[in-house]
Amino acid sequence: MPQTIHVAHSPDSDDAFMFYALAEGLIDTGDLRYEHELSDIESLNRRALNGELEVSAVSIHAYAYLWRSYALLDSGSSMGDGYGPRLVAREPAPADAQAALRGKRVAVPGKFTTAYLALQLYQPDLEPVVMAFDTIEDAVAAGEVDVGLLIHEGQLTFQDQGLHLWQDLGEWWMNDTGLPLPLGGNVVRRDLGPKVVAQVARDLRASIEYALAHRAPALEHAARFNRGIGAERTDTFVGMYVNDWTVSYGERGRQAVRLLLDRAWAAAIIPERVEVEFIDER
Repeated sequence: MPQTIHVAHSPDSDDAFMFYALAEGLIDTGDLRYEHELSDIESLNRRALNGELEVSAVSIHAYAYLWRSYALLDSGSSMGDGYGPRLVAREPAPADAQAALRGKRVAVPGKFTTAYLALQLYQPDLEPVVMAFDTIEDAVAAGEVDVGLLIHEGQLTFQDQGLHLWQDLGEWWMNDTGLPLPLGGNVVRRDLGPKVVAQVARDLRASIEYALAHRAPALEHAARFNRGIGAERTDTFVGMYVNDWTVSYGERGRQAVRLLLDRAWAAAIIPERVEVEFIDER
């Protein structure tokens, strides 16, 4: 009898592209049947913390609290390769944006997001204001906060509201470490057992490879989730976060995950050192 696996991910064009083949039944998944659930990434982080989800997209920051019950799949990462979450404000960037952030009210898209983790490593002395990720641009433009930390499509659209880039945290991380910034990944609950975990890993990798090999129909599917950014920006955004890094972290990607979490532990942002396990079944 087929086993149903619930897969949760964000209603974003990059995740939709990644899961296209699974969602449309375009690859052979054997005895597994996948049911998809869509929710914003911070909600997924919190649901995974409660152990509700069998397979889910999560923030790498959140994985620091999940690693004992979930393993990190080698496929499905969102890596900022010299780019990533962006700090924006109404005024042009000061000469030293890092210092200028001290004491500022900064809108952040959730306490478990990797964007917020990176911000804490960049400048811990500020006042975070948690709000839904898709309201942050408007809050900055309206003067409700001093600075906004943008994820998802906001990384491409902030200039439309006349906002100014203060710092790209992916660029800062790359300059500091020489590595990409690991923002999100997909996890599988360990209690599914080795056989099912291995099959999930193979199926997710196959879905990503299928989408990359059939880019046009996968983009058409993803465009249904693009929150109005248009075809050209959807293509750009998907290309930023579904690429070779998504097929496999590789050694540099794995190094980046471990370094980010080690730095978070050293800075006392997370409660313990994380033993990262990557599930790679080919």
